[in-house]
Order: sequence, then C-alpha cells, then structure tokens
Amino acid sequence: MSDPAVPASPDPMEGNLPERLARAIALGGPIPVSQFMAAANAHYYATRDPLGAEGDFTTAPEISQMFGELIGLWAADLWDRAGRPEVRWVELGPGRGTLTADALRAAAKAGFTPPVHFVETSPTLRTRQAAAVPQAVWHDDVEDLPTDRPLIIIANEFFDALPIRQLVRGPAGWRERLVACQDTLFLPIGGATVPDSIIPEHLRDSPVGAIIETSPASVGIMRVLAARIVAQGGALLAIDYGYEGPAVGETLQAVRGHDFANPFEEPGDRDLTAHVDFATLGMVGTASGAIVSGPVGQGDFLTRLGIDARAAALGPRVAPDRERLVVAMGTLFKVLAMRHPDWPKPAGFA
Repeated sequence: MSDPAVPASPDPMEGNLPERLARAIALGGPIPVSQFMAAANAHYYATRDPLGAEGDFTTAPEISQMFGELIGLWAADLWDRAGRPEVRWVELGPGRGTLTADALRAAAKAGFTPPVHFVETSPTLRTRQAAAVPQAVWHDDVEDLPTDRPLIIIANEFFDALPIRQLVRGPAGWRERLVACQDTLFLPIGGATVPDSIIPEHLRDSPVGAIIETSPASVGIMRVLAARIVAQGGALLAIDYGYEGPAVGETLQAVRGHDFANPFEEPGDRDLTAHVDFATLGMVGTASGAIVSGPVGQGDFLTRLGIDARAAALGPRVAPDRERLVVAMGTLFKVLAMRHPDWPKPAGFA
C-alpha cells in the first residue's frame, strides 16, 4: 500500500507530523484532504514496516505464496505468447518484496528471469525488499523507470494509498472537502464551492451530504505508465480493492493494528487508503492507446489462473489461505490489466 510517487508537504521526516500539520493549517488555513493524506502516508511508510502480524495490515502476498506464484506464471505466460522479448519486471510499492520473490521463483521455471525494478521511497521497506530480492534496482518515481525495453508492471495494493480529493454536496452546490485543526484535533469541513462541470453529469443532483472521491494522483501515474507501455511494449496488472465509478460514496479509511481507525486522528501513525476507481483507470489506459482488460474480481482471476490446482498440490494446510484470497477478498478486490496493442490478451480475463 505504499505511496512512492506523490510528494508530501510538509517534509514527512522532520519533527512531529501532527504538530507540523497543525502549524501549517494555523498559518495557511484548512488544507485539502488530498494534501493531508499525502503527508500522512509519506510519514507513515517512511518510518515503519506496516505489514504482518506485528504491523497494521496484511496483503495478499503475505497471506500465501500462491498469490505471488500465480502472478509470476501469469507474467511468464504473457511474455511467452508475446514472443519472449527482453523485458523488465517492475513492481510499484512492493512492500517487503514478497510478491516479486515468489513470482520470479515460479516464473524462472518457465525461463522468465527479467531484471527487477522497484518503485519505492521508504528506506525501511527498501531494506526488507533488498533482503527478499537482492538484485532489485530502486526508483523514487515511475518517471525514472528505464525506457529501453518493454515493461511488465505489477501494482498490488498500490493505487489505494494514493491521495484522493473529496467533493461534498452542500445545499448550494458541491464543495471541496478540507481538513481543519483545533489544537491537534483534525476534522473535515466543507471548503470552497467547485464548478458543476467537474462533477460527472449523472451525479450532479446527488442528495446533500453525498461525497464523490477522485484521485488525480492515480490518474497521473496511470497516464505515465500507459504512455510507457504504448511506447515500449509490455503490460500492467493492477490489483486492489475498489469499484467501477465514478460513484457517490465515501471510502477513505484508516487501519491500525489490523482494525479500522479514525482517518483524521494521529496523521502519520496509521495507514490511509481509499477504494480504487477501476473504471477511471481503465479509461485513462484506453485514452492513451493501450488495450484494457477487466476489471474482474480477484477470486475469478485467481481461479482462472489455477489457484485450486496449486492449493491441492500444496496440501490441506493452505485451504484457509485459498479461501481468504478467493472468497473473503474475491469480489471486493479487483484486477485490471493494460497492455500494448501488439501484445496478446493476458490470462485471467474472460
């Protein structure tokens, strides 16, 4: 869930983040939710390893090796049908490096052994990633990725941590949601009115109190990646919890100690995420000239890739992991692929 691509202000590594945000708000007035979320997540990921039982949440690669293995075989199959070109493997926000380690171990049996590139800024997580994938090369931003060959890009629980903008329907129109502060108590408030033209037409007459979320940061990153794929070749696989929007509804949430928390309390000390609008990401890819598949549910995707056969091979001990990946996360989590027009359709999509 790391957020490596959006700079935060103020500097997430200097001093006490709640106090610095409080001072910034006292001096300049309330800030957009997107700025609050960017600063909070930048500090959060820079200062800890949030994964596992002792952390705040667990991602699919940490649940079972089957997840990463199937992603690796998915990539190897696509690469094979594309003619086995020289490619680079890229993972965005790779956590502990578990997904890539499992994926490339499985893919190597099919002859797929690409050089590895990680987009990650957290020093703590880079240390964990180096232990799992010693050959990796790190980048601070998607703009820094190599341009010399096709890219196979994996984004698992990456887009959900990117900052969102919230727009709230008021009695007199739509307003940007801001974050105000009283002492170090942060709370959301209504801000300046925004033009109706930026609201999707079918949502403009939503009831008072309705919230629309957008993620300009996600759109910007997806546009860069789509342009790279169209220019260089390759494919992207995005896996996250989300929906097909635009739609009305608030999804901003915080997780701490594997439980939900108030997203406006103790910024920088809890993971802030929001559901991903896969329809918008897909439209960005299509508009850039890429071919988009999905989204489909994670459960259907993993089933089509053969998780049942892999679970049977590993034995009864993995049955709970299979259930968690396919059933518990099966519909909430969605999978979207984007590829170069000359590359074959990837597996896992009906």
